Amino acid sequence: MSAWVLPDHIADVLPSEARHIEELRRGLLDTARCYGYELVMPPLLEHLESLLTGTGEALDLQTFKLVDQLSGRSMGLRADTTPQVARIDAHLLNRKGVTRLCYCGPVLHTRPDRPHATREPLQFGAEIYGHAGLEADLEALQLARECLRVAEVRDTTIDLADVRIVRRLLAGVAVDAPLLSRIHAALAAKDASELASLTRDFPTASREGLLALLQLYGDESVLAEADKTLKHIAGVSEVLSHLKWLASRLDGAVVTFDLADLRGYAYYSGTRFAIYGKGASDALVRGGRYDEVGAVFGRNRPAAGFSLDIKQLVSVVSPRALKAAIRAPWGEASDVNAAIAELRRQGETVVCVLPGHGSEVDEFHCDRELVQIAGQWVVQAV
Repeated sequence: MSAWVLPDHIADVLPSEARHIEELRRGLLDTARCYGYELVMPPLLEHLESLLTGTGEALDLQTFKLVDQLSGRSMGLRADTTPQVARIDAHLLNRKGVTRLCYCGPVLHTRPDRPHATREPLQFGAEIYGHAGLEADLEALQLARECLRVAEVRDTTIDLADVRIVRRLLAGVAVDAPLLSRIHAALAAKDASELASLTRDFPTASREGLLALLQLYGDESVLAEADKTLKHIAGVSEVLSHLKWLASRLDGAVVTFDLADLRGYAYYSGTRFAIYGKGASDALVRGGRYDEVGAVFGRNRPAAGFSLDIKQLVSVVSPRALKAAIRAPWGEASDVNAAIAELRRQGETVVCVLPGHGSEVDEFHCDRELVQIAGQWVVQAV
């Protein structure tokens, strides 16, 4: 095998894509800051018990594991940043009021989480802690929409669901973790025969309710149909009213509902959302409410938020225009170097052409050049 061949689903990022990713990263962080979110930078590597506590089997299977050569303890490379941010909120900040935190950094997956995906996403996310009301869910959705607008994603659709519906249907039913995982998979795949087989010994109300969820997807009329079908299940009507409240406040958005969608990590505890965009084969943003994510750190605080992969965003939007630049001659004379330095102080990109070489820059559009006219260095159009 060639020494320069990278592992499957791992790739170098070349100049054009790297520039786009970095510009977008800055734009998303600035957008979150405008909403009052503070930036945190959790470590890529943590003790395994801290990294995975309470996150469920799905995240465990996605996590690379290794042994610390200093302590001999098991460590993991994070596959998701949300549990780390919950730890920061619970232990390091330990504030009493509302806390808004955002982050952006690489995560590593043992397997790609969707076809053709990288195993090294650049995850951006925002979390709001300390408010149990729907206002926090709405803010997370609004910020997620604004981030996609900044990324220039067009024709978005928001899909809403709520994990509490399935929890209500399973209340009082003895279900172990492996069976629950298979039920979630059957719901996500809309596999009626598999779901019927898995729930054959369940109480009639639970079994019929779960099977009904497979048909409960579409526009807002789904909520009325669900309320009629599941009205005998305690708490479901309230959950449906929450979904309706959120949808009614997403001005100008195309909103759909899929009450069987439980994809993602196990720490979600309430409303969930996924946002799709034109040209994307999977959701560009996933988020929702995860009030229980901090419980394992000794502080069970309300929490809502979302995350996205900036690399995925860049793959589905148009490339950005090249940055305008000035071509300048290389020289040792103080006057030309002073002119170049002043242009750079003004924020201009100046590319010096080294002796014997033409300009071999792909990422800048040199639409001007620095030339000497009548003893003065001036910039003129190419």
